[in-house]
Amino acid sequence: MPSALPDGEPMPEDGALPASALVGAGERPLGFYLHVPYCATRCGYCDFNTYTATELRGSGGVLASRDNYADTLVDEVRLARKVLGDDPRPVRTVFVGGGTPTLLAADDLVRMLAAVRDEFGLADDAEITTEANPESVDPAYLSALREGGFNRVSFGMQSAKQHVLKILDRTHTPGRPEACVAEARAAGFEHVNLDLIYGTPGETDDDWRASLDAAIGAGPDHVSAYALIVEEGTQLARRIRRGEVPMTDDDVHADRYLIAEERLSGAGFHWYEVSNWATSEAGRCLHNELYWRGADWWGAGPGAHSHVGGVRWWNVKHPGAYAAALAGGRSPGAGREVLSDEDRRVERVLLELRLLEGCPLSLLKEAGLAASRRALADGLLDPGPYAEGRAVLTLRGRLLADAVVRDLVD
Repeated sequence: MPSALPDGEPMPEDGALPASALVGAGERPLGFYLHVPYCATRCGYCDFNTYTATELRGSGGVLASRDNYADTLVDEVRLARKVLGDDPRPVRTVFVGGGTPTLLAADDLVRMLAAVRDEFGLADDAEITTEANPESVDPAYLSALREGGFNRVSFGMQSAKQHVLKILDRTHTPGRPEACVAEARAAGFEHVNLDLIYGTPGETDDDWRASLDAAIGAGPDHVSAYALIVEEGTQLARRIRRGEVPMTDDDVHADRYLIAEERLSGAGFHWYEVSNWATSEAGRCLHNELYWRGADWWGAGPGAHSHVGGVRWWNVKHPGAYAAALAGGRSPGAGREVLSDEDRRVERVLLELRLLEGCPLSLLKEAGLAASRRALADGLLDPGPYAEGRAVLTLRGRLLADAVVRDLVD
């Protein structure tokens, strides 16, 4: 979750939504994102809304303490119940992210999940995920999460090579993420994800192959592989600007993506979103699919974003300000925007085109349709689905996904 917040209109103190937001809600799945903004150290590439103990000291008082954070977040879940009123939908997905959620006690994460269950109910097949730093969990912790209702866990692996982890300022040791997969399986987790990053300065093709092979060998049923984005204001951006480490170019990113597709597909993984592969449909991350398909979700926590029925809003960033708002009986929302029909159309194209199923050609305007025909001729869109009215990226199209999307929405 990026640290910068957009502009928007003020959020009502009680968090009330326009009546239009819940029209047709019963036809849309509902998810919860629970943000834990704490990290033991800040990774050099990270631009997320996270805080170390040093960064919080003296700036938020006791309200910003992670010791009572679960209680504060539960207060926002209860606020969500008031705002959404008699919305009868059980929650389809819960995703606990950060930061490092597993810096909190396992009982805290379970208590946060219990608040969602008690206030809204969970669907019988609800997907319940937490992110985890490999060094912040052990078998007992993972067992406590599984017993508390979590059924999916996502470990930040990033790389199997020590020198790459060092550039990223990652604190775990090579081999620990793979061990975590085995521990999660032993605890009863059916679905396990490993997150990888490619294109780190100093990484070679062979380094990347070794990371993929290590991840595959660990036995997860889902792998996410993201190109490194160097965000302004991060430690890594400053190091590159000073010439301490080289910037990786787009051609290298493309080569690494092709290596990922080759290795992962050869091991029985299938892409279903440009940066995500799963061994089966059941292994897909349903929570992320809510985002990609424009469903409804409530984001609880500092800086968290929410979307319900075409209304998007975001919370204040700082944990102290967030806790103070809830303690004062106010919504922690910092601002919101009501999306127009055109906004929603454009977002559907932006997000759905990245999916295996693609997006309907009916979403495109005349200029976008003309661009889609050019993309088809250039081998960027699959002719089979196109003939049936859908724009689906080919492998080459996935390499140029951002450019294809821009053409189709302009």
